[in-house]
Amino acid sequence: MKFVPHKYQKFCIDQIVERPKIGLFLEMGLGKTVITLSAVRELKYNRFQVRKVLVIAPKKVAEGTWSLEKDKWDHTRCLRISQVLGSRDKRIRALSVPADVYITNRENVVWLTDYFRNDWPFDMVVIDESSSFKSHKAKRFKALAAMAPRINRIVELTGTPSPNGIMDLWAQIYLLDEGEKLGKRFGGFRSRFFDAGYAVNGVVYKYTAKSGAFESVTEKISDICVSMKAEDYLELPDMIPDDIPVELDRMAAKSYLELERQMVMELPDGDISVTSAAALSNKLLQLANGAVYDEDKGVHEVHSCKIEAFLELLESLNGKPVLVFYNYRHDLDRLMAAMPRGTRARVLSTPQDQAAWNRGEIDVLLAHPASAAYGLNLQEGGNHVVWFGLTWNFEQYTQANARLHRQGQTEKVIVHHLICRGTRDEDVMAALARKENVQEFVMDSLKARIRRIREETENGKHGRRKEISEAIPGSESGGATH
Repeated sequence: MKFVPHKYQKFCIDQIVERPKIGLFLEMGLGKTVITLSAVRELKYNRFQVRKVLVIAPKKVAEGTWSLEKDKWDHTRCLRISQVLGSRDKRIRALSVPADVYITNRENVVWLTDYFRNDWPFDMVVIDESSSFKSHKAKRFKALAAMAPRINRIVELTGTPSPNGIMDLWAQIYLLDEGEKLGKRFGGFRSRFFDAGYAVNGVVYKYTAKSGAFESVTEKISDICVSMKAEDYLELPDMIPDDIPVELDRMAAKSYLELERQMVMELPDGDISVTSAAALSNKLLQLANGAVYDEDKGVHEVHSCKIEAFLELLESLNGKPVLVFYNYRHDLDRLMAAMPRGTRARVLSTPQDQAAWNRGEIDVLLAHPASAAYGLNLQEGGNHVVWFGLTWNFEQYTQANARLHRQGQTEKVIVHHLICRGTRDEDVMAALARKENVQEFVMDSLKARIRRIREETENGKHGRRKEISEAIPGSESGGATH
């Protein structure tokens, strides 16, 4: 296929070619991969300015997206790609293969730097989804930062450079300029642009950006970063949310509330810790989906209400293909077991699965948002997304939806959320609607739930029976009916 770049794509290609270190903060669907491959081809074969290019990407993207995109366009098919993936022996063999572009997943960065040490061979590095290098404490960041002086060209690609605020930018920008713009030490950057907030025994747990910090930081990095929003450059069909409330039946509601109360009452008195909050939220989301793990990783099914709602949705779509995001392994197992006879269901795990979906050979494609949120082009296979298991992670949520809502999609994308009423699902949807300060919202909403349950427990069994009665559909206390 002949590549005819849009004006903004031509601009980005030129920026990569002309600037040795650059961050392309392009929203989903703007074509970051083909832009970068086009620039690599220009630098390698027309200008002779690079020899070996390393692409660091999420595992699923490394396995398929770059190779598929390279083969898609006439002008990039000449590029030789070697995938540095798999076992240690496979990775070493892949590194010895003559190629223009070597692709590895981000989990291999530390191994790769240790393997080459002072003989680092890559004069150009592309970091696909650079937000995965946002932590200055992460080993992958430290390993790559140590190699930065040996790298002539670095390109960072992401649609969400600061999913949790501008503090996420320091490490990513450091890889580009070794601290020239935002400072050589993270502590200095934080002191300059943030005020210390909540602290315990001298340990600060929360920082708040100072007035004007965002504008100041973005101005400082504007000459080495390009930022574009998809809505300014693409005419995509609408993305329409469809919230589907899932009612618990009488026994399911009783089981959920009893288990929720039991877990809350087992928490120590006083302020809940981040660790215990995460564990409790995780368990409550499992309960909402219908099953929980015990301490020995055994699965206990509590209800099938959400499974039944999913099957009803599937039936109502009349055979239209759906991309389903699940949260836990037991969700996947129960969904697969419940599939109607004759349904062509498959778990997204290989590039072949991606290709089969786009060819229309799959009715239900199941994926975990953490492994399928980045880079995969699935827009040709359908326009319906189903969130069976919800995620607090707004970045994962938006990136996952963008697997269908991206350039090349010809229909409106419908995003169906299965929301179990009266459960932690509702808190997740409220958090996603906020789009920022999610961690604080998670804690506050959980504390509110804990206080309510403990107050009702102290008021005696009457309050407990009233709560359960109100939550049960069709009860005498006025619960909603189906």
